[in-house]
Amino acid sequence: MSDATVLHDKRGHAFWITINRPDKRNALNASVIAGIVDGYRRAHEDSDVRVIVLTGAGDKAFCAGADLQPGAGFAFDLSRPNLDYADMLRMAQNATKPSIARVNGVCMAGGIGLLCMTDMAVAADDVILGLPEVKVGVFPMQVLSLLQAIAPPRLVREWCFTGEPFSAAEAKEAGLLNHVAPRADLDAKVEWLVSRLTDKSPTAIRRGKYAMRALASMSFDQGIAYTESQIAVLAMTQDAKEGLAAFAEKRKPVWTGK
Repeated sequence: MSDATVLHDKRGHAFWITINRPDKRNALNASVIAGIVDGYRRAHEDSDVRVIVLTGAGDKAFCAGADLQPGAGFAFDLSRPNLDYADMLRMAQNATKPSIARVNGVCMAGGIGLLCMTDMAVAADDVILGLPEVKVGVFPMQVLSLLQAIAPPRLVREWCFTGEPFSAAEAKEAGLLNHVAPRADLDAKVEWLVSRLTDKSPTAIRRGKYAMRALASMSFDQGIAYTESQIAVLAMTQDAKEGLAAFAEKRKPVWTGK
């Protein structure tokens, strides 16, 4: 195993980003955040990559949140208006390639933020999640920026105010997870989801993800006007022309991603 705190691994059309601190339950520190950001950058620079998979090393933890050791996860330079963790969430929100969280173990605190910043998530059925920040006198402030748009408000309040853990089944019911699988089947389920993304038009997904981000802050009238122009632009791409031609010719499309 490499000494790097974050591993990057291209597997076919998928770019895997693995937090590599299993002895620290894959806790976040400056190096981990930088490694995740660099992974997203590399994935977007490689036109052959169609999906990003984010996970943790080992089988005990996806990410246990910020490293609470002195000078690690909670070391703030208050002269800076932006925090690295917040900038990572901003980066992920503006990403144009789809991402999947492979939740292989404990997912707590800032790890919930990593889960929320991906587009889809698959977890082992024995995974425990939680927002225990109130137990150490803080609050999941930055996580809320994404969590409140995904899970029901009353559940979010319970999780944040009590700090008590919840199960993968509860997380799926709340909308935090797409799929829950037996631990032995976790990788097969992740690969299944990856395969359902990588055989589709990269251009359609990229432009669609971009549009979803823009629509989130628009009224209906603004959004429908915006999407009128977007569908016209999308129809002129190589992938759209190829997709329509392949449909007419009853063959499998060959995507160029352009």
